[in-house]
Amino acid sequence: MPRLDSLSVRADAVQKQMLHSPQSDPDAQPVAGLPQLDYDLAIVGGGIIGNTLAVALQNSGLRVVSIESQAQSISIAKSRAYVLSMLSGQIFEGLGVWEEVLPQIAQFSQIQISDADYAGVVKMYPQDLGRSTLGYAASHEVLLTALQNKLRSAANITVMCPAQVVEVKYTPTGAEITIQTPDTETPTKIRTSLVIAADGAKSSLRERAGIATAGWNYWQSCITATVTPAQPHQNVAYERFWYAGPIGVLPLADGRCQVVWTVPHQQAEELRDLPESEFLARLEHCTGGLLGKLELDSQRWLFPVKLMQSKNYIADRLALIGDAAHCCHPVAGQGMNLGIRDAAALAEILVAAHQSGEDIGSKAVLQKYANWRKPENWVILAFTDFLDRMFSTSLLPIVIIRRFGLFLLDRIPGFKYLALRLMTGLAGKIPQVAKFN
Repeated sequence: MPRLDSLSVRADAVQKQMLHSPQSDPDAQPVAGLPQLDYDLAIVGGGIIGNTLAVALQNSGLRVVSIESQAQSISIAKSRAYVLSMLSGQIFEGLGVWEEVLPQIAQFSQIQISDADYAGVVKMYPQDLGRSTLGYAASHEVLLTALQNKLRSAANITVMCPAQVVEVKYTPTGAEITIQTPDTETPTKIRTSLVIAADGAKSSLRERAGIATAGWNYWQSCITATVTPAQPHQNVAYERFWYAGPIGVLPLADGRCQVVWTVPHQQAEELRDLPESEFLARLEHCTGGLLGKLELDSQRWLFPVKLMQSKNYIADRLALIGDAAHCCHPVAGQGMNLGIRDAAALAEILVAAHQSGEDIGSKAVLQKYANWRKPENWVILAFTDFLDRMFSTSLLPIVIIRRFGLFLLDRIPGFKYLALRLMTGLAGKIPQVAKFN
C-alpha cells in the first residue's frame, strides 16, 4: 500500500468493499449519493496507539479501517520522545515492528532517581530486574513510521487519511460513520460493527457518546525540549525531583536527550520564554550538572498536565483506548505505555471473539476489555499522582518521609524489584502477543 498523504485508497476501497454484504447492520438502507463501505471495525485515530491496534489486528480475519484526520507526513512530524517499557517492547516485538524500531532507539543501561539537593541517588540496573535492559527511549517519528510501514502489507486493513469524522450514528447492530475528505465534496459512509476511539485526550467520539470523565488538572505544566549534552549520556535515564516538580531526562539513540520538566504553570511559561542561555543555565543547575554543558536542539514546547480516567471505557458499539480513555502525570513515563497495553489487550479480546463467532461489538465482549484494563490503569494513575504529590513539595515532614523511602529503595533489593516490575509493565496481566518473551 503506498504512503497515504491523501486518501489515495478511497476509490479502490469503495469498489472492493462494495463487493461485501453489510455485516455491521443488515437492516440499514444505503444513503442516496453516499458511497458505502463496510468493515468489521473502525479505528478513529491513526497515531501510535491507534496504529498499534491496527497492526495487532493484521491477519485476524477482521476487516479494519483506520481513519486519521491528519496526513501521515504531518502526524509523523512531532519532535517528541517517549519512554517505552519492557512490556511495550515485547508487544512491539510480537507485532513484528521491533526489528525496525530497536536499532533506532536507546536502551536504558541504568536509571538514576534523585531528590533535589539530597545527596543520595538511587541507581537501578537491569540485573535488579533480571533483564538485559530497563526500558527504552524512542522518538515519535521512529515508532509511528514503523507502524505505518507494517500496515502497508496488511491486506485486511484500509487506511484513510486525511479523513474527518463528521457524524457517528450507533444502531443496535453496528455504527454508521460519515467521513469527509479534502479531495471530494461528497462524504463517504462507513458501516461497522464496532468503533474504536483512539483520538486522544480531547476525544470527540468519547464526548459524542456522552461518556463522563473523572480527574483533575494539576497545578503544573510540562516543558519539553531536546538537548545535546557535552558529556555522553551513557544510556542512563534520570528522574530528578525538585520541590516544584520532577525533571525526566531520557537518553536518545543519536546522543541527544529529551527533557521533560514539570513546574507550576507560571514558571513553565517563564521557562519557555527565557533566553536560550538562561534556560540552559537553569536546566544545568536543576539536573545537577549530570551531563555537563547543554545545547538546546529544539523548540521548547509547553503543555498542561492532568489526570483523567473515563468513567466507562466502553459504550454501545464503542471502545476507548489510550488518551481517549485515560491520562496520567508524565512522571515515570507511563502514559504511552498504558495506551500500548490497551491496544494489545483489546486486539486479543476481539480476535478471540471473532474466532469463536461472537459479535465483536457486543457489550459482553467489550466488557472483558474494560475489566482488564481499567483497574490496571487506575493503579498507574494513582502511582504517578502519588509520586508527583509526594515529591513536589518542600513540606519538611514529607521531605523526610520520601528521602527515607529512597534510602530503603536503594538498600533493599526486593523494593527495587517490585518498583521496577510496576514501572516496566510486568506487574499486570501480560497480553498474549508479548508472552513469548
